[in-house]
Amino acid sequence: MSSVLYSLGRWAVRARRLVVVGWLLVLVVVGAAAGLLYQGFDNSVTIPGTESQEALDSLAGTFPQVSGASAQIIVVAPEGATIEDDGVRGPVEDAVEEIADLEQVSAVASPWDEVGGASVSDDERSTLLTVQLDGDQSVITTETKDALAATTDDLTAALPAGAQASLGGQLFSTEFPHFSLVEVVGLVVALVVLLITLGSFVAAGLPLINAFLGVGIAMLVLLSTTALGAINSTTPMLGAMLGLAVGIDYALFIVSRHRDQLRDGLGVEESIARATATAGSAVIFAGLTVMIALVGLGVAGIPFLTVMGVAAAATVGLSVLVSLTLLPSLLAYGGERLRPRPRRERKAEERTAGRRKGRRQAPATGAHENRFFAGWVGAATRYPLLTIVVIVGAIAALSWPATGLRLALPDAGSLAEENPARVTYDLVAEEFGEGFNGPLIVTGSIVTSNDPLQLMDDLKTEIEDLPGVADVPLATPNETADTGIIQVVPTGGPDSEETKALVEEIRGLHDHFYETYGVDLSVTGFTAVGIDVSDKLGEALLPFAFVVVGLSLVLLTMVFRSIWVPVKASLGYLLSVGAAFGTVALVFENGVFAEALNVTRLGPVISFMPIILMGILFGLAMDYEVFLVSRIREDYVHGGDARHAIRTGFLSSAKVVTAAAVIMFAVFVAFVPQGDMTLKPIALGLAVGVAVDAFVVRMTLVPAVLALLGDRAWHMPRWLDRALPTFDVEGEGLTKELRLADWPEPGARDAVVARDLEVAGPGGPGRGVPVVGPVSVRVPEGGTLCVHGDAAAPVTALLLALAGRMAPDAGAVKVTGLVLPERAMSVRGRVAVVDGVAEGGRPAPAVDAALRDGASVVVVDRTEAVADRPEREALVGALARARAAGVAVLLGASGVDATDLLPGTSGVAVLDVGGGWGAPTTLTGADVPPPVEASPEHATDDLIDEDTHVQEVRA
Repeated sequence: MSSVLYSLGRWAVRARRLVVVGWLLVLVVVGAAAGLLYQGFDNSVTIPGTESQEALDSLAGTFPQVSGASAQIIVVAPEGATIEDDGVRGPVEDAVEEIADLEQVSAVASPWDEVGGASVSDDERSTLLTVQLDGDQSVITTETKDALAATTDDLTAALPAGAQASLGGQLFSTEFPHFSLVEVVGLVVALVVLLITLGSFVAAGLPLINAFLGVGIAMLVLLSTTALGAINSTTPMLGAMLGLAVGIDYALFIVSRHRDQLRDGLGVEESIARATATAGSAVIFAGLTVMIALVGLGVAGIPFLTVMGVAAAATVGLSVLVSLTLLPSLLAYGGERLRPRPRRERKAEERTAGRRKGRRQAPATGAHENRFFAGWVGAATRYPLLTIVVIVGAIAALSWPATGLRLALPDAGSLAEENPARVTYDLVAEEFGEGFNGPLIVTGSIVTSNDPLQLMDDLKTEIEDLPGVADVPLATPNETADTGIIQVVPTGGPDSEETKALVEEIRGLHDHFYETYGVDLSVTGFTAVGIDVSDKLGEALLPFAFVVVGLSLVLLTMVFRSIWVPVKASLGYLLSVGAAFGTVALVFENGVFAEALNVTRLGPVISFMPIILMGILFGLAMDYEVFLVSRIREDYVHGGDARHAIRTGFLSSAKVVTAAAVIMFAVFVAFVPQGDMTLKPIALGLAVGVAVDAFVVRMTLVPAVLALLGDRAWHMPRWLDRALPTFDVEGEGLTKELRLADWPEPGARDAVVARDLEVAGPGGPGRGVPVVGPVSVRVPEGGTLCVHGDAAAPVTALLLALAGRMAPDAGAVKVTGLVLPERAMSVRGRVAVVDGVAEGGRPAPAVDAALRDGASVVVVDRTEAVADRPEREALVGALARARAAGVAVLLGASGVDATDLLPGTSGVAVLDVGGGWGAPTTLTGADVPPPVEASPEHATDDLIDEDTHVQEVRA
């Protein structure tokens, strides 16, 4: 991957004008599409498979008058008056008639209706007009809402002085979140941090441009997709918040690496390409983890949450794509202006000591020295066990309030106090009781009843006697007498534990009602749907946590080739999540700093906050883990001193990780003061989670744990190391390729070249099985190598390693100019492998087929299986055709010499692996220079005939 990104970065530099214009055209096109296709957002919530949703869907066909959205108008008479007074009754009746004539209004209750009249308070001073609409919340037009508001305003004007009329209810229970100037503060903080970190206005502006373009395109695409399906109004705000944060951070990582390389004297184009390959690899890893976790929100099985996760994941993916294409082009335009001024105290040799022939070594002393961060890592690792105990204890204490965290869907009670719907909500609670803000609907088929009216009365009587029931204002069959509904007003509010207990109580009596009355009753309504959503999300939280933690274990094991590092990282992630949840509970449940953060009402937080926060924070935590620990691991691999590697790796990456975390925190926390109550707890949880994860867990706890473990932190069983694929997030593969670019010498065109190659046998080294090698060999284009030995397994292992089918365990290898194992996939496309046994002793046709497919190298193994004389002659002919076409040939045989398949000996190298696994082979006579400037471990004699390129290689 790093090689592909290296090529991509170089192309983006050379085609920078095309890239910039291309992205601007994309912005224009999606902007035009958004203007044509935008259909508005839909805040309705559906949850397939639950009792409340199935009952609501059934009512849409049998009792449509009560299945759609609803609104409420509360009228309060002046002090000392009642609604029966002419000054109140007349305007109310006029308003009811006017509302009934509105489009999309199916019914409106009046307090003076003989059947199903509007609710009236005990002192007859207030009435609650319920407006039933035709269709759910998503289809109610703005014109209908405006007409209801205008009628309410007219009613207020017609009422006597001291009277009130206020519009609210389910239809107005949520408001569209919007951007404000407060969010801009987060971007200003991000700009300041970038200036401090990068030290240049040009360099600091590039990450912001990168993030703005990515988020802008993503939001316009999101607006366009409203034509395809329902999208919640919180989705674009969540996507924008996350897109800005990751877009700035991902660009920061690449720009920071680019400037480090410029400081070391690298050319602009080469530096951009390498930064795209190295930091870009880590960006792809980080972006993928965030996207996987966000798409994993679909585990809950709730459509609007799945859409939210997919939209946010798409925004992150677009941010990654922009960072890998547009940003290199912008860096190219920056050119030499981005090169930092060299420090006077840094000598020329110190500037190049960290990179020798493209290979990054452990930082030289003082290369990244910073007193503040040096003191930080020193304090964290001086007494590691004490550091671990203190941090775990403190985070556990902060996490404890999360045990009381309650979840619910937001309603009008969460809106700002001056919002008309919130005013209505508070008035209803004051005049009638909190339960009138969230009535329940109990419904079922009554088609088998001989007396529907009596049946509904009986059911009403039983439900009225249940604890937690404040009133049952309506119990009636529909016009065809096949479905009945009972409106139940609980004593508690929509998000209270009392209301949830009442729903469970009624559902618990299902069998009783069925046996007694023959009615299959279900509980539904906006409040019941909210309860079911919260319950289903709560049930999905644990499986989602297992998926996320399991994913982090696998991914980090792939990256760091260690057991303890992934375990530590996953446990640290859980600590960060616990701290985020605990802080949200302290603020929104217990009221700590609630007024300062503009919390409009204490109580449950939005039910999908935990699962969204876990998904996003997982990806961000992996960011910091990768960028910090990968540098520590790299220094440990190069230096071998675990404790010193912690210090040097920390100092190399702490500044960038700190800047990234501060930017993330600033962007997230900016959405808290003026954010709506849907987004506010998510933003606060992410801000706290990022701060705790970056500064406490990754930059303090992680060094302490690594110091405590020492060398054991980097241990990994050999069998697991071979079983897991490698994910190169630091571009080590590219560094190796650049180091070997001119090896064995500039302009070399060898088919195969290997130096000190070792290949492990079954089980690998350390499990009692020796290796083949070290092998040093060189086969020119069109040349031939014959490998034979007493046993077949070591011959096959060596040939598969040279064919890119098996990873070598040590040494340097290039096949057709490509480095192994880094370019194994490309090598497999150029090298054909033919097995004499698998071909039934007839490998010649397979060799000819490989030639037709354009193979550059053909490997023919187990040629001893070709026993028949005609088949051997056919193979000799096929090999001759391959050699004549300039194709290199590698032959393998056990117990016999395969050179008889090659008439003549010109251009043939012979390798005898002898007794197999028990007799490792050190070759002589291989003229292969070392890939690095170091003394070769094995002395060699030059036995190459310059004219014929014949090597006589003996074990």
